[in-house]
Amino acid sequence: MRLLPVVNPPNPWSHNEIEYLEEPPNAELHVFLERGKSIVAENDSPDLGFRFSVNPYRGCMHACAYCYARPSHQYWGFGAGTDFDRKIIVKENAAELLRETFMKRSWEGERILFSGNTDCYQPLEGTYRLTRACLEVCLEFRNPCSIITKSALVRRDVDVVGELAKKVGTRATISIPFASNDLARAIEPYASAPLARFETIRRLVGAGVAVGVNVAPIMPGLNDQEIPEILERAKEAGATRASLIPVRLPKEVLPVFTTRLEQAFPQRAKKVLGAILEMRGGKMNEASFGGRMQGKGPRWGMIEQMFELKARALGLTTTSNGKEEEAQPEPPTPFKRPEKQQSLF
Repeated sequence: MRLLPVVNPPNPWSHNEIEYLEEPPNAELHVFLERGKSIVAENDSPDLGFRFSVNPYRGCMHACAYCYARPSHQYWGFGAGTDFDRKIIVKENAAELLRETFMKRSWEGERILFSGNTDCYQPLEGTYRLTRACLEVCLEFRNPCSIITKSALVRRDVDVVGELAKKVGTRATISIPFASNDLARAIEPYASAPLARFETIRRLVGAGVAVGVNVAPIMPGLNDQEIPEILERAKEAGATRASLIPVRLPKEVLPVFTTRLEQAFPQRAKKVLGAILEMRGGKMNEASFGGRMQGKGPRWGMIEQMFELKARALGLTTTSNGKEEEAQPEPPTPFKRPEKQQSLF
């Protein structure tokens, strides 16, 4: 697939949607345009609770040190480190491809997740509006969809998401692994601040959207003690469900995470890495199906118990393996292709 570099990349911080974004990254941005042949990815992992997903962007400007999607950037000849944060691939014909998919007789109107890989509401969405365009296609075809993001930018599209919630049961999940702004800024530097994410829950709920909080990833010794506060604030904002997932550190992600952790928390880094090693049964990462989304050992057991007890006290529906979509029975799809206008001649 040919990637077309953009000579003068657009600046998401110089337009009317800047109110939803945090401060711009102190890094040079490179944008590559891709005209793909397909946009809907099919998932065959038993660890995930969705079958189909749409990812309008590759790479992510949020620059989260723990992001499990970093290795996927190597498929395009880029690195999993700073390349992942600064060299972003934009699928400029995403909405067009989604429409083509929905028009195929083989498509049966199954739920689609935005996104299964990188954040569909990362800052460049403020310029390209690809996620919004895809959601508008879902609304036109009445195709069920769900959204997972850690960006306040989704509030810009509350009109479309609210309509989708009414007509096709669209759900949203906001990822919030930190209650503390300082902790969040150190590990996920260009994602929306926790305060903005809780407000995002409130705005979406106000538009009639069922919203959950994804307390993930959990890094024991760093953010596990913040779980009760995250759940309390999410519930107060209107969330009705919560999920819990331990951090995943593939070999390409581990050095990025370790470097960031040691720079930000030099006195805690060794303790955190040791706790992750314990949680993963003596390894820094578990790659096998059935184990990737689950922790091990007594410490992880205590974390799960704390999460479950607090969520239950708040009246939140929970999952602790990332399969949030599977926890909710799927009603018959309302999917419908627009009827063609018949000719008068």
